[in-house]
This record gives sequence, structure tokens and C-alpha cells, in this order.
Amino acid sequence: MGLSSIDVVQQVLFGIFLLIYMFTVVGNILIIIIVTVESKLCSPMYFFLRNLSLTEIFYISVTVPRMLKDLLDHDKCISFIECATQLYFFCFLGTTECFTLAIMAYDRYVAICSPLLYTSIMTRTLCLRFVIGTFLSAILLSIGQITFVFSLPFCGLNKIDHFFCDLLPVVNLICADTYTNEITILLYGFLVIFTPFVLILVSYSIIWSVLKISNTAGQKKALSTCVSHLTVVGIFFSTTFFIYARPKKMSQFDGNKYVSIFYSILIPLLNPIIYCLRNTEVKQSMRKLLRLCY
Repeated sequence: MGLSSIDVVQQVLFGIFLLIYMFTVVGNILIIIIVTVESKLCSPMYFFLRNLSLTEIFYISVTVPRMLKDLLDHDKCISFIECATQLYFFCFLGTTECFTLAIMAYDRYVAICSPLLYTSIMTRTLCLRFVIGTFLSAILLSIGQITFVFSLPFCGLNKIDHFFCDLLPVVNLICADTYTNEITILLYGFLVIFTPFVLILVSYSIIWSVLKISNTAGQKKALSTCVSHLTVVGIFFSTTFFIYARPKKMSQFDGNKYVSIFYSILIPLLNPIIYCLRNTEVKQSMRKLLRLCY
């Protein structure tokens, strides 16, 4: 059903979300290129950042291109298979992002709290294991969730009051007892959203206490960066937890699809800004790359 049924509003939204999508994709591609070609950016932090950027490109591409098409087209029908596919990749990439953010917080914790042991702890092998484990966990969790949902019967209303096939709006169309589905969604939310968020908070709270001990300019800058990271992480996890970790009665809230804009569209837009434009090394590498291009 989309975000609005008014033609003028849909045209305005099309322009806004097209710009957001283009900026997000270009920004994240630029991050991947810079981290790949710049030899100075070879630390585990940038390795994880490159994986996060790649995830963000696919994550926003699962929902926004289809939404842009629907904003210009009065026929907003989506087939059963297309809906299941969209929901699967949305869950898979969203889970990957949650786990990746937790790993990045752990990486910062080790770098700041145990700088002398950083290279011996965050080895290339461990980083690869983290990434592979993240993808495999996301694949298995998403397959289990989607298989469980789409194996149940659908009948009656076939209108999804959303701008993409999200988990709860689809479950609400099932004409069977969905109590077990609701429990699995809550467990899924606890494992995928709440647990990484707690790990991130613990990591950053320790980092915060360590950085506050010293008043050097570098540590003050690192403290400022931590605040920026936590702001984005807080928005992402609080909005996802609000949507996926509530009882069914609360999940009928009419504003769910507007809250979803934060974690599905705005966070992929903010990540390049927060993680790179506030990072001196990345900005220097970006200037160097631009000079080479011209």
C-alpha cells in the first residue's frame, strides 16, 4: 500500500527517496573503493567497515528500488514468491548488519583498551571467521524464519499496509494461529537485535571510561567519534527493537511503516557520513584518490 495514496505526495517522496538511495549507494561504493585501494587502511576496523558498506548497499537495494517503482505505479501488486524473496533478503541483510556492528564495537574495544595486544588478538584469520560466521548465522536464521512464516496458509485480505514485505505485516495476513510465529519473532528480535545492542553498549561504556581518563586531543576526538557511532547505533537498534520485539496488539500501530524508514533507509545513509566523513584517515585517502583521478 506504500506510504501515501496521494499522487503529489508520492511524487515528492519519489524524489526524496531517489536522492537518498543514490547518495547511499555512491557513498558506500566510495568507501569500498577507498578501503580497497589505500594500503594505509588495512586494519581490521576498515576490513569490517568495507563489509558493512557492502551490506548496506544490498540492504537498502532490497526495499527502495521496489518502493520507487510503487510510488510511480498505481499497480502495487507483488507476487507471493517476490514477497517471500524480498522478506528473506531483508532479514538476512538486517541480521548481518546487526552482527557486523557488534563485531566493529568489539574491534574498537580491543584497539582502545588493549592497544599493545591489538594486532595479536585481531588477526586476519579471526576477522575472516567473524565475517564468515556472521553471514552463515544470518543465512540460517533468516531461512528458518521465512520458511516458518510462508509455510502457513494465507487467505482473506491480501493488502500489506507497508512499503515493503516486512515480517509482522506479512504474519498478520496468515489465517491460522500465529502465536508460535509471534514467539519466534520475539526470540529472533532478542537474538539478532537485543543481544548485539547490549554487547555494543558494554563495549562502548568501557571505551568511554578509558577515554575519559586522559585529556589528550586524540582521545577527545575518539570520544567524539564514539558518541557519533553510538547515536547511529542507538537509532538503528531502538527502532528495530520497537518494531520486532513487541506484543501483537502493539504491532498494529499505524506508524510502524514510518518508523521502519529509520532502520531500513536512513541508517544506510548515515553510516558513510558517521564512519568516514568524521574519520581523518578516510578523508585524507579520499583527497588522495580524487587528486589521482584528476
